[in-house]
Amino acid sequence: MKRESCKIFFPNELLFVGHIFVVIAAILIALRLGKEALTAVFCLLIISANLFVIKQIEFLGFTITCTEAMTIGCILSLNLIQEYWGKLQAKRAIYCSLFLLSFFAVLGQFHLLYAPSSHDLHHDAYAQILQHSPRILFASLSVTFITQRFDMAFYAFLKKKWSRQNLVFRNLSSLALSQLLDTILFSVLALKGIVHSIVPIMIVSYFIKMIVAMFMSPFTLIAKRLRSPHGV
Repeated sequence: MKRESCKIFFPNELLFVGHIFVVIAAILIALRLGKEALTAVFCLLIISANLFVIKQIEFLGFTITCTEAMTIGCILSLNLIQEYWGKLQAKRAIYCSLFLLSFFAVLGQFHLLYAPSSHDLHHDAYAQILQHSPRILFASLSVTFITQRFDMAFYAFLKKKWSRQNLVFRNLSSLALSQLLDTILFSVLALKGIVHSIVPIMIVSYFIKMIVAMFMSPFTLIAKRLRSPHGV
């Protein structure tokens, strides 16, 4: 009964819009605080996306995973790191995220190895959530490394070719190609056999990511105003 009331008052579509605003707000606040904060948000988004990706939701009549806003947030935050602090800092952010993602997966496996108390009620829930972690970790590490390096190279190419007045264009272009690559590779490596129907999820997920990307792009202009005046 409680679950039904949540559906009525908080439909997935409305929650998704709120989710986007929360991710954007976190990225802009972190940008204002500096590169360390933005790198931390970038890493947190990657870990969260990999943890929550196995949850499927109904969205506008389609079945998708509920991590699209976080995935776009990862690319947007990485692009902003590269835009304001350079390619080297973006590489450091990627390596930091891969290290923390691996560390999180190891911690998760240790968590499952502990024998639960007879009073424990949550071990089975943790096991169900974390049992796919090694596969998702391998897929995520591989795909993240490939797509983020591709995004960095392509974004750097666009940055040389286009002036700073085309920041929105650069973000949209890099997002479109990197997310196409990310969606295909990650869906096949991590989700095949876990989710109900992988092809519709891939198509709808990419479509939604592009809508979210276009929605987020104007905020890259706001980001210029929020950047730390000291550039730290």
